Amino acid sequence: MIVVGGCDIGSAAGKAVVMKDGEIASYAIVMSTTRPEVTARLAMDEAIKKADLASIEDLACIVGTGYGRLKVPFAKENISEITCHARGAHWLGGTVRTVMDIGGQDCKAISVSSNGKVNDFVMNNECDAGTGRFFEGMARVLGCGLEGLSHLGLESTRPAKISDQCSVFAKSEVIISFNEGVMALTPHCGLPSRESEVITLVNEGVPLPDIVAGVNQSIADGLATMVGRVGLVEDVALTGGCAKNQGLVRALQDKLQVKVITLPEDPQIAGALGAALIAREKLNRQS
Repeated sequence: MIVVGGCDIGSAAGKAVVMKDGEIASYAIVMSTTRPEVTARLAMDEAIKKADLASIEDLACIVGTGYGRLKVPFAKENISEITCHARGAHWLGGTVRTVMDIGGQDCKAISVSSNGKVNDFVMNNECDAGTGRFFEGMARVLGCGLEGLSHLGLESTRPAKISDQCSVFAKSEVIISFNEGVMALTPHCGLPSRESEVITLVNEGVPLPDIVAGVNQSIADGLATMVGRVGLVEDVALTGGCAKNQGLVRALQDKLQVKVITLPEDPQIAGALGAALIAREKLNRQS
């Protein structure tokens, strides 16, 4: 029996997958710690336990991926998360040709070949909009939690119009100004922020489902632009933690006018799964 593993260390979560003879035996998702090597160990130990294995030595090969891939101490090789997400999504849904990976601090559009290799990709890592960090911020502003962002928008009949301009306070210098005793926060780039727009809509009494739907639609607009740059080819799949946002999935489908397929496993493990698949291929080449 060939047992391999993949470990994906992202900014928000660590993911690990154990495969036995080419099938998923177990997986684990843990919150990221301040030390990537600790996150990697926590995720892999949990996946090993779920797979009924005695220890990490039972795995013939482990491949690391994600932002913290260089800090996975037990990985025999480190592979880009773009390659791994493409491979994992394609394996889960054999007809997938376009992958949108929405992670904690960036998002990517990936064109995938018929054998799961990367044809082309574009990545947005300059702006938080469309990332897990952005959605967490919106959930706090709206007081609805991430589950609310996923489901409340589905109740909307009149989504609010929200700008698709840059929205980041965390990564932009902020100008503080006073006008008639009112403090205003403006991103240094001069573009309006989604956060300030959302707060305005709340104060105007716009129904929460309409605001949530507007947020998801504004993100879908940006993702659709990225997909257009690599070329839209069906089938389309979402990976990463934000792929669980059903409101975003529907908004993307409406924008792209194609169905976004549902992967048969948790979309957050696609990168770790791709790493495990590459580990298995590495063993096959060696043998």
